[in-house]
Amino acid sequence: MFLLRRGVRERTTPIGALHHAIMRWGEAERTSSRLAVQRWVDGVAYVDVQARTFADFWTRQNVNAQAADGPLWVVLGDSTAQGLGASSPLHGYVGQVLNALRRTGSPWRVLNLSRSGAQTKHVLEDQLPLVDGLTPALVTCGIGSNDILATPPTRFRDHLRQVIERLPSSSVVMDLTVPDRLWRIGGLCSPYITGINQLISTTATSRGLPVAEVSRHARPPWRGMLAPDSFHPNNLGYRRHADALLAALPATIAKY
Repeated sequence: MFLLRRGVRERTTPIGALHHAIMRWGEAERTSSRLAVQRWVDGVAYVDVQARTFADFWTRQNVNAQAADGPLWVVLGDSTAQGLGASSPLHGYVGQVLNALRRTGSPWRVLNLSRSGAQTKHVLEDQLPLVDGLTPALVTCGIGSNDILATPPTRFRDHLRQVIERLPSSSVVMDLTVPDRLWRIGGLCSPYITGINQLISTTATSRGLPVAEVSRHARPPWRGMLAPDSFHPNNLGYRRHADALLAALPATIAKY
């Protein structure tokens, strides 16, 4: 998609086009409702830019990780594994947990295979095949948030079971944040997400895999925990995700 501005043809993302349109709409009349929407779309556009810069960061880090020595942590997932919404990629939960692992004195390295916008089908088709041939000391997988509204329930559950069944035995599965009444639609989705979390717990437990209960650690009140798009966590919000993951790590991790 292209936007014309001052005679220059500029490429933009769909989110960028939405941001541009809302900016023009907000300038038409400075009402409180328009300003509120404009601030939200500003936040969405900010995180949209992060999606590109954070992906570039992890691509470079992955090259370094594969060339280095030390216990390997492989990350599967979506934008939360990328750290979108945090002030930097290393302030997401992956960076925070990596710092905690390295404080034990071991030279942990991380191979972050996550992608912003990923769904369960993308973990099955794109991410898990990249784990073949690796011998990671730890694999973590947090996926499903993008499936809630995009994937039919039966297919979502089937994909989720397949993901968990194909994970290596060194894996920890992360459940989903339950949005509660953050937005009206969040309240409507809460029972559904709670059911998905029960499926995650049952399927992971049947394989002997621990579950990082993000749903228990990341709970309301949300004030001060969210990025400018009011969806992704900020640094402090990711602290809760990191706490959930650290609490679920098997004791064997401490031996590395």
